[in-house]
Amino acid sequence: MLQLDLSDKVAIVTGASGQLGRVMVRTLAQCGAHVAIHYHSNREMAESLLQELQEQGGNGLVVGADITVESDVNRMKDEVVSNLGSPMIVVNNAVIQYDWTSVLEQPIEDYESQFKSCVMQNVLMARAFVPGMIEAGYGRIIAINTECAMQNFPGQSAYVSGKRGMDGVLRVLAKEIGEHAITVNQVAPGWTLSDRDRSKVASTTESNPYIEAVPLRRRGEDQEIANVVAFLASDLSSFITGAYIPVCGGNVMPAI
Repeated sequence: MLQLDLSDKVAIVTGASGQLGRVMVRTLAQCGAHVAIHYHSNREMAESLLQELQEQGGNGLVVGADITVESDVNRMKDEVVSNLGSPMIVVNNAVIQYDWTSVLEQPIEDYESQFKSCVMQNVLMARAFVPGMIEAGYGRIIAINTECAMQNFPGQSAYVSGKRGMDGVLRVLAKEIGEHAITVNQVAPGWTLSDRDRSKVASTTESNPYIEAVPLRRRGEDQEIANVVAFLASDLSSFITGAYIPVCGGNVMPAI
């Protein structure tokens, strides 16, 4: 019987207090992982998640850090390693939020923030955690991208530039560290239903042009994103690396 068994493996999820991150934390913990729950500003949610894990017999740690600052990432690594052990599963989910507008009007600071939170987060997290994976001869790096990286719609320029930049870094990284049995993959959600949406009943049932364009005729669920993350974290995905996997009901389809 196939199982997503992450028993006793240590995982870290950045942006874990966010809408998708919190479900990833729960799912990895349900598969048996000890999860380091990263937050930047929402410590209350991170601590609530840890309490939830502990009440269900799980184990974890709350860690605060700015994932765009090298010294913060390294401090976070030391804290996780000291308390849980060296993570063999790294989920880079955090991203800086901002207001979208046109290329001609988007503040330069937004391009810089997306570069930092998309590209540099993945670089800094790799430098911090990959050496431990190389030593162990095993590892899983999973980064959260977006369907927008394939759509390139008006208003998306800063977000898309950051996500397409991280795509390049991660594809190179997959080739550089694959010999150590470390996989590097990306999950690209579509417009996903989360706790924020469920508080507004209409948003989960209304029809709109987005849904009408999706082959499966619905929005995805946060749990469906977390399921793919858990699969990529498991040994069932041992021969998959360098992949960009849309989880969007077919709204975008990478071509060969």
